[in-house]
Amino acid sequence: MAELTERQTRILKTIIEEYMETAEPVGSQTIEKKYELGVSPATIRNEMVRLTKAGYLKQPHASAGRIPTKEAFKFYVSQLMEEKKLSVAEEVAAKEKIWDARFDFNQLMREATRALAEQTRALAVAATKEGDVYHAGYANILEIPEFYDIDITKTILSMLDEIQPLFALFEKSFGEGPIHLLLGDELGYEFLEPCGMVFTHFEAGPKRSGSLGVIGPSRLYYPRIIPMVRYFGGLIEELAKGF
Repeated sequence: MAELTERQTRILKTIIEEYMETAEPVGSQTIEKKYELGVSPATIRNEMVRLTKAGYLKQPHASAGRIPTKEAFKFYVSQLMEEKKLSVAEEVAAKEKIWDARFDFNQLMREATRALAEQTRALAVAATKEGDVYHAGYANILEIPEFYDIDITKTILSMLDEIQPLFALFEKSFGEGPIHLLLGDELGYEFLEPCGMVFTHFEAGPKRSGSLGVIGPSRLYYPRIIPMVRYFGGLIEELAKGF
């Protein structure tokens, strides 16, 4: 990918965050009016053209604004994102939701996926190396514009019924960090170009291990989703270390 100037980086960050909020293609007029970037709409348009040629933006329709590409979201997560640190109250609330299940691993995983879905407003899914799968939050995705497309929703729901492909997704770990991100064609399904998945691996005591994450649109609100997934993964490890 081409190296970006400081101005291009600011414009790209603004477009990504606007798209994450609205799910609509972003135009130069919107950027100029809503954000104080100190440049004209014409300059923004020119930079958007350059960002498109560089592979960070794409234009879904001839007269529409731009939307971020998979490469743009990955650049945002790795270079631009400012994580929203979980408050003490959020951490305590999350722990309380699964605390009573700490002596039963299956119940712990059911409660953890349910609580993660509630906190992220996405579809939470987990799988263990021992072959168990847990998921919660189906109603959440039905409220997300990308999932108004019946083919996308059917594909996601079918994927959850196919255990081996789901395990294969969790094996697609890129890099050494605790959080992994799959977007669009990396999910390996025909209709999931607008979708994304954030997950982490966990060790639940000496005998169990697995992965936990969320599935939603590629414009997931990563500043909150990533620390939340990381926290729940650590919480499972903490509560399950005695199993």
